[in-house]
Amino acid sequence: MNRRHYILRTPVITEKSTNLKEGNRTLAFRVVRDANKIEIKDAVEKIFKVKVESVRTANFHGKKRRQGRYSGRRPDWKKAYVTLKQGEKMIEFFETA
Repeated sequence: MNRRHYILRTPVITEKSTNLKEGNRTLAFRVVRDANKIEIKDAVEKIFKVKVESVRTANFHGKKRRQGRYSGRRPDWKKAYVTLKQGEKMIEFFETA
């Protein structure tokens, strides 16, 4: 598998990310924890064939969860906010649905 396809895990589709997409040309992706901004930018540009203006990243710590007397943790994860350049076509995730 190509590293570019490995870096971008899933798009984050929430109310906040939808508002960012409509107002600021910004997309949110769940990415691999060891990916840097340059790799994320390259992956989005090559996979979706658009030009990226900037990339912001945020690390999230996994929550502690318990079921009965057993406790555990969800894994840590990373989110990337990708802003597209002016004039670029917005990526639609559900075009075929």
